[in-house]
Amino acid sequence: MPRSARTPRTSRTSRKKRSSLANRAIAASAALILGGGGLVAVNVYASAGEGRPSAAPPTRAQNVGRQMSTIDCPDAGIELREVPEQARGEVDRELAAMDTQITDAYRQFADRKEQISQDPGLAENAVLGPLRSKRTASLDRIAIAIGRVGERPTGIESLAGCSLRADDNAPGNPGGTGGSGDSGSGDTGDGNDTGTGGNGNDGGQGGGNGGQAGNGPQASDFVDIQSVQPNVDRPRQRRGASRGTFTTDCGRNENGKFNPDNVIVAPGVSNGAHHMHDYIGNQANDAFATDDVLANGATTCRNQGDRSTYYWPVLRLQNGQDEADVDADGGGRDQNVGEIQTPSEVTLNFVGSPVGRVTAMPRFLRIITGDAKAFTNGDANANASWSCTGFEDRQLRDKYPICPEGSQVVRTFAFQSCWDGRNTDSANHRTHVAFARADGRCPKGFRAIPQLVQRIVYDVPPGPGFAVDSFPEQLHKPITDHGDFINVFDQRLMQKMVRCINDGRRCR
Repeated sequence: MPRSARTPRTSRTSRKKRSSLANRAIAASAALILGGGGLVAVNVYASAGEGRPSAAPPTRAQNVGRQMSTIDCPDAGIELREVPEQARGEVDRELAAMDTQITDAYRQFADRKEQISQDPGLAENAVLGPLRSKRTASLDRIAIAIGRVGERPTGIESLAGCSLRADDNAPGNPGGTGGSGDSGSGDTGDGNDTGTGGNGNDGGQGGGNGGQAGNGPQASDFVDIQSVQPNVDRPRQRRGASRGTFTTDCGRNENGKFNPDNVIVAPGVSNGAHHMHDYIGNQANDAFATDDVLANGATTCRNQGDRSTYYWPVLRLQNGQDEADVDADGGGRDQNVGEIQTPSEVTLNFVGSPVGRVTAMPRFLRIITGDAKAFTNGDANANASWSCTGFEDRQLRDKYPICPEGSQVVRTFAFQSCWDGRNTDSANHRTHVAFARADGRCPKGFRAIPQLVQRIVYDVPPGPGFAVDSFPEQLHKPITDHGDFINVFDQRLMQKMVRCINDGRRCR
């Protein structure tokens, strides 16, 4: 689909969560290996919460009788925490190739799901074995690339093995539940309570069994927002807090700029995301956009001093209608189908710290919040919240909301608010920024920066009939929602933002 080529259409009609403790326990047992001048943390299990060593042969017979739903692979991109700058380009390209390998293997699995359910050995021979071989070769090339400019990492091959897993919320799978009732994530540290509450069966009425593409969402991925108890805790403002707010207006993607690239995670790789993104702000953003390209790009922001880029997965109606990208990468070819919805409202606020002053963001700082692979990775990095207008004291992390008549769907991203003071990015695109701790302070070695809080509103029909785009194997789960931001404010406007926030004013 040509980028920015069509007028978007807007509808105007009226896992059970994985244990955060399990994630931390697995992280604690991760192997540490030396690579590229620093430690590389390698998770020795296939994914958080699974308890299966990835070096072991993939599971076969033990899951016979359960309907397998997807492919679960270790996320090498998160585990490679230290990669020499000189090797990052090659490593990023290999990581993007590994995502494509999973996508291709998922297609093979989806095409043969019924046969595999009858003959589990077919999964190993036709899907998992070939995938493991490809991943082993990519991981070896990653190790070689790092070894050329630093010490070659060892043990990286433990990330090659993948398994099949069930969607515990899917009909017919034992142990499936709805909302967990847990009223706090415990991982983000941003002071916002984003638990689920309620029970997922409330969303079961009327459709949503497998989604328009056949790989989600399920009816059990939805919950009636009115059944969820209020669960938002407002952080206490302490003396010296920076209480101001700076708002930038960059539109709602009215001009329909979409692409399935991700210049942060997969620079130089077309369709690096395998799902379509909405873009507002900088209009030069695609896989090949350098800092210089972004600095000179046009912007949809009202203040031309903000050439930042803000992007997120599109939301689609599962209404049987095809979109213009039905035969395109990131769209139908990656099992993302349905009518793309233009937000009815997008708000971009930068807020301060509850305990002190903020400092300016460096230009070209990159931040990813949330995890596009949270369904298989576990919820340690999940950070999107779902709610409805009029009910925003009730936030969901792992369910889509069913809103009452007259209420609209709301997605909220509260980005990381602490910066390491040195780097505009990191090898896994996470460790250079952090969330504040529960007491509002930044971790040791980090400084507070303006926190981007992004709120996206949609006017969609009531009921379980929509989903965000995702990697195909992530089954369009709401917990995979995520947002991306690259700071391209000019220095003068960034300083104005910092003064406004630190002085406790509200500025636009």
